[in-house]
Parts: sequence; C-alpha cells; structure tokens
Amino acid sequence: MSAGSLRRIHEEEGGHAVLAIAVLPAAVGAVLLGIGAANGTGWLAITGGIVAGLGIVFYDVARHSTIDKGMYSRLDRLDGNK
Repeated sequence: MSAGSLRRIHEEEGGHAVLAIAVLPAAVGAVLLGIGAANGTGWLAITGGIVAGLGIVFYDVARHSTIDKGMYSRLDRLDGNK
C-alpha cells in the first residue's frame, strides 16, 4: 500500500479498524479477571479488573481522538458557514 492509500483509509468515515488495537488492553484485562475469578486468585482478578477498566478508558480516548474530533471539526466548519 502506498502512503496515499493509507492516509485515505485513515481519514475516511468507514471502518476505523485502527481502533481494534485500542480495545486489546480491555480484552486482556477481562481475560485476566475471568482467570483470576475462576482460580480464586484475588490479586489476579483485581489486576484484571483494573487493566480492563483502564483499557475501556484508553479505547474511549482513542475513539474520540480519531473519529469524534474530525467529525466535530467538520460540523463546526459547516456551522460557521451559516
């Protein structure tokens, strides 16, 4: 892929597969939480819960910085033309 096609994929509205990477910490945390709860390992369950919570926050920040920010800037530009 060329740099132009990668830029086009990143900037267009459809897909946003890059955000799948951002949800991985939450998935790992949820798995650790499940393993810790099943084994009765309190420290692993607590660590998994913390990692899952931070992963969800990380995903939301990544989503906002990649999708919402661009959408809101385009809406502000459209609003300015009125």
